[in-house]
Amino acid sequence: MNIPIKGFIFDSDDPNGQHSHKLYITSWDGRPVHGHSFAGVTSFDVGHSHEYAGVTAPAPSGVPHVHEYQAETTFNDGHTHFIRGTTGEAIPIPGGGHYHYFEGVTTVNGRHPHAHEYQGRTGNEVT
Repeated sequence: MNIPIKGFIFDSDDPNGQHSHKLYITSWDGRPVHGHSFAGVTSFDVGHSHEYAGVTAPAPSGVPHVHEYQAETTFNDGHTHFIRGTTGEAIPIPGGGHYHYFEGVTTVNGRHPHAHEYQGRTGNEVT
């Protein structure tokens, strides 16, 4: 089965000899794709917490779906953590649009190795 995909490639020339491409998908099987912004604060552990923010990976509009997400936390107490996961299913917003619930545990880091829990809801869909 072939699924038609439309998008564009961003070509990056780095003066240090690193060359990369990023593919931005704009439609999947004839449906536009979208993402969601997300932000929050981790749990307070070992005397501190961290903030995080990002935009989910794209997913097709108009069908049941989830989004992948990842972000690096703010630098607190001499270190950062990474978060990564998959959102829950779309939850409709009265008047249109939807959001997704997400939760997880950060990577382990710090002078006293530890992790933080996080949870939240994405914002409404963005293109």
